[in-house]
Amino acid sequence: MAGLPAEFGLIARHFLPLAGPSALGLADDAALLDPPAGRQLVLAADAMVAGVHFLPEDPPETVGRKLLRVNLSDLAAMGAAPLAYLMTTALPRDLPPLWLEGFVAGLAEDQVRFGLQVLGGDTVSIPGPITLSLTILGTVAPGGALRRSGARPGDGIWVSGTIGDGALGLRVLQGRLPADAEGHLARRYRLPDPRLALGAALSGLAHAAMDVSDGLVQDLGHLCRAGGLGAVLRADAVPLSPAARALVMADPALLPVVLSGGDDYELLFAAPPGAAVEARAAATGTAVARIGQFVEGPAEVLVQGPDGAPLALPAGGWSHF
Repeated sequence: MAGLPAEFGLIARHFLPLAGPSALGLADDAALLDPPAGRQLVLAADAMVAGVHFLPEDPPETVGRKLLRVNLSDLAAMGAAPLAYLMTTALPRDLPPLWLEGFVAGLAEDQVRFGLQVLGGDTVSIPGPITLSLTILGTVAPGGALRRSGARPGDGIWVSGTIGDGALGLRVLQGRLPADAEGHLARRYRLPDPRLALGAALSGLAHAAMDVSDGLVQDLGHLCRAGGLGAVLRADAVPLSPAARALVMADPALLPVVLSGGDDYELLFAAPPGAAVEARAAATGTAVARIGQFVEGPAEVLVQGPDGAPLALPAGGWSHF
């Protein structure tokens, strides 16, 4: 790297190994990418800031992987397959070199896992905190993208996986809740699982979909407003991991945290009740649960508690402002 300005030396040392042929060796002002024939491009972007979207003490490997995975979750919600990404890193001047090495190692691991490449981006130095932004590109068959609008009266409200692990995991890492023996909750906060296979399998069956990033109830409200419908959500039908269920049983006041906390990155979708959804989900190895129903009426979410009575929540979910 001798003779290179500091920024370009950093790029060549850390990010060039992540690049594929379309990145042109990260030596030009932009990349050249040929999308697969007969596919539409799907683009999304998400940013993460230390102390807001991840803890400053989180391992850098998991920070890199989470940055990629939250964007992959947006592709999953559209039923799209990953293709490539662009990334901007704004890093403190005193950031230890080992942090960046771990961050890149995490990205490299998940690039292989999910089959995509970096195309380029930008790297800048700032006073702090660490600020990261990633723009992801995917593809989908023309007309096959899942959208937030389209839910119909009588559609079931479905979710993948389990809900609440991310919000509870953050509290575990902050020392506000006891850790579970398996470390499941902390892992789920740091490393969400983008449901790419399920999203693709739901194309043509689900009427609307999105991922749960800002809280189940708040995100369900987005589907309601997009579709002009109401929703009845049964709290006792929301799937919980064993670790989350143990905490809620010990302290029922945590149920609103489960329902309104963020960082789950599971799929939330509208589809007809019945075996078709379960069959497609099973074929992808993904658990799904029907947790309520879309209904005619105002675009509002009614949450029914375990006793069937309306359940009041102190907050709807995460807000970016």
